[in-house]
Amino acid sequence: MTNTEKKYNIAFVGAGNVAWHLAQAFTAAGHTVVAVYSRSAASREELAGILPNAAPVSVPDFTGLAVDVILIAVPDAALQSITSELKVKPGTTVAHTSGSQPLAILQHIQGAMPAVFYPLQTFSKTKDLDLKKVPILLEATQESVVQQLECLAQSISGKVHEIDSDARRQIHLAAVFACNFTNHLLGISQQLLQEANLPTELLHPLVQETVAKAMQQNPYLVQTGPAIRHDNNVIQAHLHMLQEHPLFKEIYQKLTESIQATKV
Repeated sequence: MTNTEKKYNIAFVGAGNVAWHLAQAFTAAGHTVVAVYSRSAASREELAGILPNAAPVSVPDFTGLAVDVILIAVPDAALQSITSELKVKPGTTVAHTSGSQPLAILQHIQGAMPAVFYPLQTFSKTKDLDLKKVPILLEATQESVVQQLECLAQSISGKVHEIDSDARRQIHLAAVFACNFTNHLLGISQQLLQEANLPTELLHPLVQETVAKAMQQNPYLVQTGPAIRHDNNVIQAHLHMLQEHPLFKEIYQKLTESIQATKV
């Protein structure tokens, strides 16, 4: 039997965007999601309701269930408190899905085999996602747990890596710039166009070409725009146009400084 042919019973702690996608992907790969816990009754019932064998549970006590792996997919701010409530059978693999939190945050869960199962992607319930292309970063201290999670990850993704906590935090930091900050800047650009009663789709080809080019080359080497050219007249005109948006103006100034400071 190959790694991807092994099947596991899985429980989820958390029923948000990450759990929504992972639970369905595991089910499609032949694993069984047996339980979903969330502090929100509506959320746990919604996720369990789209899975063939999952039961919504109202307390994070999995000692009475046949579970091989428990995945904790909750916001980072809730991770510490939820792990203090979690009860598992001895020898159960318990993995969180956070990019920024260390493996050690799970060490106090009695009987648990702590691990990390971090999918490096942005998730939304309303957007379909091909997990086969998503890197999954794993960490555990026991080799048997690493092998178990590799099996699980390889059943849904073609990009599985073993990464320690320090490296994962560095990746998460880079991902915030690449994803979260970029998305916010796109939001600002759309707002500026909407306020001027201009169609936001005008920017779509530009954004697509920018991302495609950045994926093929060093982004610093293909930087364009008034900042890299030191077009001070244009920069000052833009800053004047942003007088009604002091926060956007500050972002513009800081990014201009950063572009000019990192010119290669």
